[in-house]
Amino acid sequence: MQLAYVMTTERGATDRLLTALAERLAAQGIRTAGIVQTNTECYDNKLCDMDVRVLPDGETIRISQSLGEGARGCRLNPEALERAVGLVTSALDATPAPQVLIVNKFGKHEADGRGMRPLIGEALAMGLPVVCGVNRMNVVAFESFAEGVSQEAAPDLDALVAWVEAAISQPV
Repeated sequence: MQLAYVMTTERGATDRLLTALAERLAAQGIRTAGIVQTNTECYDNKLCDMDVRVLPDGETIRISQSLGEGARGCRLNPEALERAVGLVTSALDATPAPQVLIVNKFGKHEADGRGMRPLIGEALAMGLPVVCGVNRMNVVAFESFAEGVSQEAAPDLDALVAWVEAAISQPV
């Protein structure tokens, strides 16, 4: 199993890195599946709208929701995320098959067993390499899920591209 995860310290940097990875892989003719995230700053500069683009060239889905001023709960819209999960599930069955799964984030939803988590397992069972963004709050849950088969990748575009190229060149 080939499972790499990447963490960055700057807000939004993992999203930008994985988006760049998807774009570079596509430019090289490597077939991707998964989702990458774009954040759009909102009026108060504290929160942002979160959109995911379904790879390789699918629709963009807003996965954040407004909870109103002063709300403290999670802004993830689980129905929107599950819609994206459904589209990625279909992409895994596409012909020609994808060569790599990119997951924008192993977040709280995944830590709780939902969201993209089942797809990560499915992709690994299919022999697909997986690159996943992880934040510091969920790294312990991710490592528990990965059961020792994951490796931390450098938060560097060239290093991630090299990891994917090496992973897809290995026989399943």
